[in-house]
Amino acid sequence: MAKMIITHGVVDVNSWLSFKSERAEAISAMGASQVVDYVAQDGSNAAAIAADVDDVASVMAAVGSPPPELMDAMQRHGVIPPMTIYVEG
Repeated sequence: MAKMIITHGVVDVNSWLSFKSERAEAISAMGASQVVDYVAQDGSNAAAIAADVDDVASVMAAVGSPPPELMDAMQRHGVIPPMTIYVEG
């Protein structure tokens, strides 16, 4: 299992945080666990998600070419591309 961190901007931090449980459920459905949200403390709209991932390639594929339901969720949550993905080395 690898630790994965995904960073991106958001339209509104408080709105993004309000979707925490929905986001954790969607990411868990991709085989991730221990999903944690982070927000920048510098006042910017930068956010990050960390999770333990069983199948890194599967998550990378889903994020790289999101299926319609994931794309809808990202739009509702106010995600601003691009996303930067870090994987535990």
